[in-house]
Amino acid sequence: MPRTSVGLLWDESVYASQVDPRHPAAFFSAPRSRGVSVLVAPLVAVTDSAAVIRTVLALASAAALYAVFRVWRPLLGHRATACAALFLAGLWITQISGSQVMPNLWVAYGAVAAVGWFLRAPGEPRARWWLAAALAAVTLLRLPEGGWLALPLLVAAATVPAWRCALPAVLAGPALGAVQWVVEAYVRFGGVPERLRTAGATEGGMHPHWNVGTVLRSLNGPLLCRPCGTDGPHPLMTLWWWALPLLTAAALVTARRHRRTATALLPVVCAASLALSYLFLIGFSAPRFLLPAYALLSLPVAAWVVHTVGHARSRVRAATVVAALTAAHLGVQTAVLVHSTASTAATARVYQRAAADLRELGLRPPCLVTGPRALPVGYAAGCASAQVAGNNRSTTAAELRRRAARVPAAALAGRGGGTAPHFARDWVRHTMPRTGWTVTSPRR
Repeated sequence: MPRTSVGLLWDESVYASQVDPRHPAAFFSAPRSRGVSVLVAPLVAVTDSAAVIRTVLALASAAALYAVFRVWRPLLGHRATACAALFLAGLWITQISGSQVMPNLWVAYGAVAAVGWFLRAPGEPRARWWLAAALAAVTLLRLPEGGWLALPLLVAAATVPAWRCALPAVLAGPALGAVQWVVEAYVRFGGVPERLRTAGATEGGMHPHWNVGTVLRSLNGPLLCRPCGTDGPHPLMTLWWWALPLLTAAALVTARRHRRTATALLPVVCAASLALSYLFLIGFSAPRFLLPAYALLSLPVAAWVVHTVGHARSRVRAATVVAALTAAHLGVQTAVLVHSTASTAATARVYQRAAADLRELGLRPPCLVTGPRALPVGYAAGCASAQVAGNNRSTTAAELRRRAARVPAAALAGRGGGTAPHFARDWVRHTMPRTGWTVTSPRR
């Protein structure tokens, strides 16, 4: 399991700072949704200890894993649902995401629950309430995913008479989950169209783009591939990814043959809908982006595996082969997890060291940090952060200088220093001993 002592990373700092009473809120850009901040708000209100936050989140995500796959037990049986949960939990990105202040794994859980309750809605009136709640949660966590998930469910409810009873829940759930995002769009961005435009620009433009190669290069890390200069993992370590479409196709054929098409086809269609934008509409990738798709595809694949073993001529032999392949897959995932956790911990340590350096330079709350990595470093130091350019632009150079005249401030740079920002040309340069970074600060 990932180390729980790892400090909060860039995006985690942004989400946690929104509800942390001890730290100024970092700039919250247009593409983000506040669901994960709501999720951790009770925890962050009590402590800002990264170890405690990660431990509690790991336990909560394990409980959620059990709960959402249990929704599928009446549909697939206990063996298939347990197998599906194992497939998802065995992925290195699932294990590392379980303790992170990030939305993607929780979106995956919500998607599994939503599709399961949708399928159970015709025979269980209470399932419609749970369906609406699951869709609202997914939308609150990540508004685009809420839309992509609801779309195939909406089509299914509108076209299949047996599922028409779920139509009100499919409409109400995303609408309820989107209320906060829409209100914030008018308060901060000038309306929904303007927020969508700003969000698209922040993401580099949402347009047809072949992004499969980038997804493959980032499959085993880094946690964010933007830009993606890595050569990608060894082909043997990506065999499971290439096998997934083949296993899914086999699962669909078997399900159709045994008249269980709905329980296999609907998760696959929803998974494809959720993966569409990450595979074909953006130009960067992160392993966590496809977690909802992996979670949904695990269900028909697990059902096929259990069916195949159960109907094999030699069940012992078939079970042995499946166990051996699963063990090999988990071994590969564990190796990637160890490497990725070490890399993540190293990055978090850099942020903590930079924060310690800033404190030695005299930065104490209330204080202000700008420049590259200002958001996570500022959070670690207890300072506000601000940028005058880029995706996280939140102020102007003139306003930043005015704030710097009132509170301790620093402009970060990388190793070697480079040229100081134009608004800080008359500031004093320092070299931070723990990181080797250059920092400029106003004369006092």
